Amino acid sequence: MRNSLIATLIASAFLSLNAGASDLLQIYKDALANDAAYGSARASQRAGQEKLVQGRSGLLPTVGLSGSDTRTKLDVTPDQGRSGNFDYNTNSYSLALTQPLFRWANWQQYEQGKLSVVVTDAQFAQAQQDLIVRVSQAYFDLLASKDILKTLQAQKVAISEQLASAKRNFEVGTQTITDSHEAQARFDLITAQEFAGQGDVAIKRAALMQIIGRDVKDELAGLKKGSQLAAPQPESIEKWVESAEQQNFGVVASQVAVEIAQREISKSRSGHYPTVDLVASSARTATGGNYNGPTGVIKPNTIGVQWNIPIFSGFATDSRVKESIALEDKARNDLESTRRLAAQGARQAYIGVVAGLAQVKAYEAAEISSRSALDSNMLGYQVGVRINIDVLNAQQQLSTTFQNLAKARYDTIMNSLRLKAAAGILKEQDLAEINALLEI
Repeated sequence: MRNSLIATLIASAFLSLNAGASDLLQIYKDALANDAAYGSARASQRAGQEKLVQGRSGLLPTVGLSGSDTRTKLDVTPDQGRSGNFDYNTNSYSLALTQPLFRWANWQQYEQGKLSVVVTDAQFAQAQQDLIVRVSQAYFDLLASKDILKTLQAQKVAISEQLASAKRNFEVGTQTITDSHEAQARFDLITAQEFAGQGDVAIKRAALMQIIGRDVKDELAGLKKGSQLAAPQPESIEKWVESAEQQNFGVVASQVAVEIAQREISKSRSGHYPTVDLVASSARTATGGNYNGPTGVIKPNTIGVQWNIPIFSGFATDSRVKESIALEDKARNDLESTRRLAAQGARQAYIGVVAGLAQVKAYEAAEISSRSALDSNMLGYQVGVRINIDVLNAQQQLSTTFQNLAKARYDTIMNSLRLKAAAGILKEQDLAEINALLEI
């Protein structure tokens, strides 16, 4: 066996054949069309936009048309005088208009409707960012799981070669049975790990399928060999934290929620205020038939101002005001909690990116060292200065290094996405930039 064969087998596990492979953007587009959580957020946004129309309706006139068409049969039997039977029709309708002139609660409801639209838009934007992060996490989780499985399979092939060599050497008397036992034990262990890896791939595939609504039977495009990951720009954690505290969509929604709560206090206090409406109506009543009363058509038309002054409502208005003040205090605390959470998320993601980039460089150096160590142990094994367990350990070290390097790259990419999401600037274009690093 050549010295570099085992290293080549393990390294080749990360060089997938990507013909017809699905890339990150394709998976994301499937998620846009099929993810249930995103579809729910989109429907919520459409529903939230109607709050503006509903709030504005309180400032606009209301017009109602009512009417009746009745037929009456009347039998009269007086104590004195002539009895009689009467049969007559009554037809009437009324058209009424009410235009609010002063209703403070309606005005506050209109302002709340406008703010509610801002909240739903911010929540939908947050849902879009969450979808990008969820899709990317599921994509790279599956990719990492497949990488581990391929590495285990490649390592299994390498160990089987080492096991065969140990058995041959034992047969010719150049090695003891211990070498064969050690190789067999390592082979059995890697077989068990392979089964576990297969199960993990199935679990990760199911997680991605839950988001995109279809099975992922084809290969996923992996990172190009030698892909360079970019450092966060700007390279200042405080600027990212400041952006998160101001632009994070959760923070924006919470800020607007405070304004809505303030409007609710004013709306509750309006229960003490008078209301003034412009009212106008036009009616028509027609009576005809066998009837000894007045018959004909009556057409009353009215226009005027109607006002109402509340005097006492059983302390209900005062109670609603106190409730609104407490809810406004709750909204302020929720805002502060959301702001701190966004800032902490930005800090963790920024540190994760910086530390991840350093890890990638360290693991790249460790990969070179592990390759050299394996080659050296293989050479030493052939000339008799290294034993079988040394070669097996070197194989394990190289395999672990490859896995850690791949995981460090994936984690760094995910932390860069989380950093932008925390700052409220994550867009599909950022996903396209990551997709350009894939071997499509």
